[in-house]
Amino acid sequence: MNISIFVCVAVGLFGLCLGSFAGALVWRLRAKQLLKDKSDIEMSRSEKNEYKRLKKLTRASLLNDRSQCLDCSYQLKWYDLIPLFSWVVLKGRCRKCHEKIGYLEPMLEVGVAVFFILSYILWPYPLDSTISILRLLVWMISGVGLAIVFVYDLKWFLIPNRVNFTIIGIGLINILLILFSSTNKIDVLLNIVGASIILSGLYYVIYLISNGKWIGFGDIKLGLGLSFLLADWKLAFIALFAANFIGCLVVIPSMITGKLKRDSRIPFGPLLIIGFVIAGLVGTYLIDVYMSILLI
Repeated sequence: MNISIFVCVAVGLFGLCLGSFAGALVWRLRAKQLLKDKSDIEMSRSEKNEYKRLKKLTRASLLNDRSQCLDCSYQLKWYDLIPLFSWVVLKGRCRKCHEKIGYLEPMLEVGVAVFFILSYILWPYPLDSTISILRLLVWMISGVGLAIVFVYDLKWFLIPNRVNFTIIGIGLINILLILFSSTNKIDVLLNIVGASIILSGLYYVIYLISNGKWIGFGDIKLGLGLSFLLADWKLAFIALFAANFIGCLVVIPSMITGKLKRDSRIPFGPLLIIGFVIAGLVGTYLIDVYMSILLI
């Protein structure tokens, strides 16, 4: 595929904008979750303080409320919302009260932008038809939801149901596109079933065995959505292997140094997402290399 610099720049800018949207949505989802927890269970002191700060975000729907500073309630103007640029110009602080905004928003913006650019450059399928282009767009859109999951699970050890179900829905659209363009629909369906067993069914068994101590039910639903997006049992296996391998590289040294204990909570969603991205973008290349080695 010929790589166009112009397309890379355009895709990156689009990713910055959607990354900014993802950052705003993360805090609104957290505010809604705390509001639900407030009515269901007794909150810890830290959660009460967090809810007090985020309470203003629960007064409107997730999509139509105005962005504002969480400290002074200053409503952000359009020039405060230019992805990455505004954060850099304001040196990561509110224009009015000068409180620190934090690094979550710019990291999400850059992360989604990089994901979009890499997806365009490394996309393993030819972009020679409307269906194939739509599949790339579906992949990129799913990345926005996965960015939200990545941050939310890493920060609060939880994956919101509404994001998980959205990713599953996007995955179903991907399946329909594949089925529409495929001449062997039985093989496609078998591949999807195999992928679902590897990325969701296996974790459901672990969830039952451990009574929910080793893995959360949100990871099972996330795995189902990822399996629909990969739609290939071989890619699902690569995603699973990569997620667990990276997890070992992170967890084992931390346990040796004492930073993590045997009963420490470890968010698996981010690891699964990293494995998914690796499998989706370079998995077919890895399979080809492996098959070529076997044939030598």
